[in-house]
Formats: sequence, structure tokens, C-alpha cells
Amino acid sequence: MRTRSTTPTSPAPSRLARSEQGPTVTTAAERAVLLVVHVKRPGATAAARELAERLVASGVSVRVLDGEAADIGCVDAAVLPDDLDAAVGAELVVAFGGDGTLLRATEYARPQRTPLLGVNLGHVGFLAEADPISLDDTAAKILAGDYEVEERQSLDVRVFRGGAEVVRDWALNDVSVEKDSREHMVNLILEIDGRPLSRWGCDGLVCATPTGSTAYAFSAGGPVVWPSVQALLVVPISAHALFARPLVVSPASTVAIEITDAASAATMFCDGRRTHPLGPHDRLEIVAGREPIRLVRLRTAPFTDRLVDKFQLPVQGWSGR
Repeated sequence: MRTRSTTPTSPAPSRLARSEQGPTVTTAAERAVLLVVHVKRPGATAAARELAERLVASGVSVRVLDGEAADIGCVDAAVLPDDLDAAVGAELVVAFGGDGTLLRATEYARPQRTPLLGVNLGHVGFLAEADPISLDDTAAKILAGDYEVEERQSLDVRVFRGGAEVVRDWALNDVSVEKDSREHMVNLILEIDGRPLSRWGCDGLVCATPTGSTAYAFSAGGPVVWPSVQALLVVPISAHALFARPLVVSPASTVAIEITDAASAATMFCDGRRTHPLGPHDRLEIVAGREPIRLVRLRTAPFTDRLVDKFQLPVQGWSGR
């Protein structure tokens, strides 16, 4: 296993991580892999069962979550309670589904700093590395430890209400603020590094990592940012203002968002999964995360090739090497 970092060299401080230590080191006889499966995704349970059986046959312990065990049906797998300690001591977390399943799996992998591998059974599947038709190769690489681990920048976010901290969370892709009412905009003011930048009446705002630049931020009109770039993205959603362009700021910056009036109600989403209601005059502070997310890479294809493949971009006629 080879580790390659794409996170800032001096990330912002945070106490979000449940564990400040790395994953427990296991011997060859104690190797363990946790499977996280979208059991309603066609083919996900069959692919997970196939990989589990191959790993178990080679002496690797396979763990599954108790809410998914019956659907997966691997009799030799260890069934664990569905809590954030499920990946303690595991060598890998393997997610079967789309990017949403992989984002769910980060909640088990991140506290232990366990590398995370996605097997794509979704549509675009930008974060996933493997696909079901390559399970032979995937199993062989896992067994041989023949993969790279890429550390991806995350986000840490805190919410303050009346000057007191009321929420602390994190995200791999993005933190978004979205209006609660279809009939009314949410009024926000954006602050960068302690200075106000602009005030918007809008549907919301997305703050994303380079990893998340191809997700919600992309749909909202933000740029695609290569994962090796260290930056924070700020993308307003349907803002009623002349200056409402996507912003790319330093990874050392603090992005703050304030809800500016008593009539605005909104919700904060972390990776579209964990939600927190926001009230009038709440303040969010977002910084580059202290804990990176460790993604497994089985191939060394350039990010350009991944873009072309995932978005089916037209490159016919290219005469380069």
C-alpha cells in the first residue's frame, strides 16, 4: 500500500475527529475489511457477497453491518452493530453503491483514518474506484495490498447561535446552506478571512472541497477543480445580485456565512446526509478539515481521464501522444 497526500500541509485546527490516532495495525492473520452496501441498488448485494467470499477464502475477516447482513447473505462474515466503531482495526472500508453510499461509508472510515474503496454501481460514481466487472482484479489488489491511498481534503464546520457553538460537523464533498421555504429566499452575508464580501438573497450557498467540485457545486455552476489543488470553493445558488460568481479561496481561509434577518430559515447539509436546522442570525464558520479522508486508488489514471470517462466528454480528433 502506498500513501499519497493531497491535503494542505497546515490544515486548520479542529476537534471533530473521534480518534486522533491512526487505524489499528493488524497482522496478516488478523486482516479485516468492512463492507458498506446499498442493499436496494441492483447488483450491490451480489457484488458485495462475491467479494466477501473471495476475501474470506483467502483468510481475510469480512465485517458487515447488522442492518445489511441478511441482504448480503455471506454466512462467513462477522456481523457488527451499525455504529461508528465498526471500522476499528479494519484495513479497508469497501462501499458498494454510488457516491452516496461512499459518502455514508466515510462516516465509518474517517474516525479510524481507515482507507476507503468505492465499488461503483451508481450512475456517474465520481468517487468510486472499482466496478463490479473488475471484482477479480479488485480482490487480487486488496489481498496483495497493491493500491495507493490518496488523502483528500475535507471541511470542518461550526455553527454559532448567540455567540455559542451549537453544531460541529464535517464533510468530504461540501457543506451547503439551503432555504427552507420555496416561496422565500434566504438572506446571507458571506465573509472571507474576517472581512465581509457580499450579501445575497438566494436559494442557498455551497462551500466545497476540490473533491466535491464535481458534485453539488458543479451543478450550481461552480468550476471543476483538480483534487491535487488545495482550495475552498464558494458557490452561491440562484443569487439575486450582480456579483454572484463562484469563488476559489485559499485552503487557509475561513469562510463564514451569516443569516442576516429574522425572516430567513434554512438548513445546513453536510455531504447531503447530515442536516442541521439554521435560525435567524446563525453564523457558520467553515475551514479546511483537520482530518483528511483516505481514498483507495487501484489505478493511476490522470484526473483528466476520469473527467472524460465519467462525463463522456468528446475528445475525438485529439492528435497528442
